[in-house]
Amino acid sequence: MSEGAHLRKQEAGRPDASHQTILYLEDLNVSFDGFKAINNLSLHIDAGELRCIIGPNGAGKTTMMDIITGKTRPDSGKAFFGQTLDLLRMSEPEIANAGIGRKFQKPTVFESHTVAENLELAMHGDKGVWHSLWAKLNGEQQAQIDATLLTIGLTEHYRRPAGALSHGQKQWLEIGMLLVQKPYLLLVDEPVAGMTHQEMGRTAELLTSLAGQHAVVVVEHDMDFVRSIARKVTVLHQGSVLAEGSMDEVQDDPRVIEVYLGE
Repeated sequence: MSEGAHLRKQEAGRPDASHQTILYLEDLNVSFDGFKAINNLSLHIDAGELRCIIGPNGAGKTTMMDIITGKTRPDSGKAFFGQTLDLLRMSEPEIANAGIGRKFQKPTVFESHTVAENLELAMHGDKGVWHSLWAKLNGEQQAQIDATLLTIGLTEHYRRPAGALSHGQKQWLEIGMLLVQKPYLLLVDEPVAGMTHQEMGRTAELLTSLAGQHAVVVVEHDMDFVRSIARKVTVLHQGSVLAEGSMDEVQDDPRVIEVYLGE
């Protein structure tokens, strides 16, 4: 088998997390028109870990997620998913199929379709809306949708149009749409922006419940929310890791106080 064929076969699979680490970023660098958005960034995420990423605007958080999902190619460095999948050799669809799900800040759901239909569409992937809705679910798929509805707290709303949900419920539905794709790693961008306090509390419960089954990386500006879920926190500043540790360790770090928490 040629090297290229071997890589294609390898990248069509799922990640090998036998050494515990699901995501390796090493010495990544990205510049945009002379601005260094990512500067020698190194970050390791363990399988099943819940990690919070914080940092001021322009710290490189979004660019980092763009690299992980294949939207942005770094100028240099390494990015591996598990032991064997080289993210820098993979397309965005290949990365998604390998088990990396990304939730953007603004929820993107099919508002005219029901909650259950949204989950079905996500499960069937890119086969087309009408084909997906006419395709009959097997028992295992229906059980997975039922379990996902329970996880995201929308069992009673499964027949409601997604457009009729509250902002928080739409966020949970979108997380469910990622969960039915059985990701190993979830990237969640500012999940509680615009939520009520009650919705924030439910979101904290949801994300902490997912850890262990999935690695979850949460990028968030709301420090109260981060404190409510944080196990390990990484602080980015000027495109690199400034500090890492528990929330208490990070918030007591003089460098973090100066560049972020003290703003």
